[in-house]
Amino acid sequence: MDIDAIKSRLNQLQNTTSNSFWKPQPGKSQVRIVPYTHDKNNPFSELFFHYSLVPNKTVLSPLSFGRPDPVQQFADKLKSSGNKDEWIQGKRIEPKMRTFVPVIVRGEESEGVKFWGFGKTVYQELLGIIADPDYGDISDATVGRDIVVERQTPAEAGNQYGKTTIRVKPNQTTLSDDSDQLEKLLNGQPNIGELYKEPTFDELKEHLSSFLNPTDNDDSSGTPEPEMVTTNASSTVEDDFDKLFNS
Repeated sequence: MDIDAIKSRLNQLQNTTSNSFWKPQPGKSQVRIVPYTHDKNNPFSELFFHYSLVPNKTVLSPLSFGRPDPVQQFADKLKSSGNKDEWIQGKRIEPKMRTFVPVIVRGEESEGVKFWGFGKTVYQELLGIIADPDYGDISDATVGRDIVVERQTPAEAGNQYGKTTIRVKPNQTTLSDDSDQLEKLLNGQPNIGELYKEPTFDELKEHLSSFLNPTDNDDSSGTPEPEMVTTNASSTVEDDFDKLFNS
């Protein structure tokens, strides 16, 4: 076995994944939503993630593809217990949605299509713009519109997370005037579904069990695990977990 070749391929795959995403930097950027070749009816991909289940790691939820997620099932059980503290904890551990859309960054077209991920506020604003008949399909390769994305740092926005605002350009423009580049942008796109590894149901059960019962061997890199709330209104959450999956 050629270990060096394997390491080289691993590095290539890791770089390909990291280069497939775009994150707005502080200041203004101009992007264009690209028609998604893997779903021509809808360029937006709604994915669900667990952000605190595994220390220092984001975990894709099977809910993204309509499949059951044991963590969500356990969160639902906590939220239906009738206890306020358990409802809050259930909300904390359930997966959170993040939406991705393929874009090109103006001035960086040679780098190809990347995925821009954003939260509910930006998503709703984009959907509202597209639903407005004065704008329509802003991703159209011939008569679409560019988007100015402005990113403020936490210090500039006066909050913990910063702020992202968008403004759709009034003029309709082509995606690219270069026919070869246009072909590449439209048909040489990555598939968002292949950029994240979906864990199995059993793997998620193990992650949840470790989350509920942290050990001294867990590598938390100094970050404390969130505590699960237990009350006298029910048994412990660990017991609830066993009953839910062993019944």
